[in-house]
Amino acid sequence: MKILRSFLAVGLSAAFALSAAGCSPILNLEPGADSNNPGCAEVVVRLPNQLGELRARDTNAQGTGAWGEPASVLLRCGIEPVLASSLPCVTVGDVDWLVDDSAAPSFRFVTFGRTPATEVIVDSGKASGITALEELADAVNRAEPEKVCQG
Repeated sequence: MKILRSFLAVGLSAAFALSAAGCSPILNLEPGADSNNPGCAEVVVRLPNQLGELRARDTNAQGTGAWGEPASVLLRCGIEPVLASSLPCVTVGDVDWLVDDSAAPSFRFVTFGRTPATEVIVDSGKASGITALEELADAVNRAEPEKVCQG
């Protein structure tokens, strides 16, 4: 019986070590300047556990979210609101997004006309920007638009 208990203890310890080794480390992100805005809390508590096939990751900064291993989609709430821009604007899930493709294949999407503003960065080689924005729309839509994109 003593041998069985020792075997079980060693087996459970090994199983725990293997499962812990499979966990993704906490991702270090820079919070937005206004990440302590109560509106960001409304966004973050509604972030999905998965975007497409990408699982959510733990982050170390308030008002942030990340998905994928390695991280392929990053979200920061509380960035500077944008009320005017020359960047193209698209509407996905009732949210207007400015599209910055200057670092393609990574695309930066920024909510337009909302306070607090939210930024989503998508590595298009590993994730679909449209899928990410569609699945984040419910969370991001908590901040009421002050302005909308003009077609």
